[in-house]
Amino acid sequence: MFGGGDDDRERDASDYERACERMIERLAGREDLDESTLAALRAVPRHEFVPPNRRDRAYEDRPLPIGNDQTISAPHMVAVMLDLLDLDSGERVLEIGTGCGYHAAVTAEAVGPENVYSVEYHESLARDARQRLDRLGYGDVSVRPGDGREGWPDHAPYDAAYLTAAPSDFPGAVVEQVRPEGRLLAPLGTTTQRLVFARRRPDGSLARETHGRVRFVPMQED
Repeated sequence: MFGGGDDDRERDASDYERACERMIERLAGREDLDESTLAALRAVPRHEFVPPNRRDRAYEDRPLPIGNDQTISAPHMVAVMLDLLDLDSGERVLEIGTGCGYHAAVTAEAVGPENVYSVEYHESLARDARQRLDRLGYGDVSVRPGDGREGWPDHAPYDAAYLTAAPSDFPGAVVEQVRPEGRLLAPLGTTTQRLVFARRRPDGSLARETHGRVRFVPMQED
């Protein structure tokens, strides 16, 4: 736990700001990332999305547990995924796997909170993420509990969709909810996972690019 006085809170806030800036500097030195991607990560207070007993590690470049056997992704992976999707302000984005809400908040910095729609398998995580996003100024992000394999057809078509857990392949319903020439991104595979970017062709098929090995939690299934 951190101190409860005003001076302690101010000190903690400045400590987190410095830790965040060090994280951004490391990412900028390690990855060839767009400045807008770095700005999005800089804007989101990652420590607010991790459990209190993990906040001293919030700006390390590693995943951290958030409960329900789920994790918050490492900052560099969130940055790489945002960069690959190359999102423009106003584009409508479907996220499968809200988790703690961090990735949704970073995406909201790119497209606007009102354009992010997120589905979380665990009802408790969805509820907590919705409350957290609202408290931190991302209240227009839409979050609902449900089976991510079904997507969220009510708000389709989407310009882009991404998954934060690994299925064996892109779920068919999610693909169908992305507009022609829209983008998809997900870790795919079971024993071995690879980050796969895809663009939906007009006939519904996918043009795929593989971007290296990754390690995500498996996608939940009923």
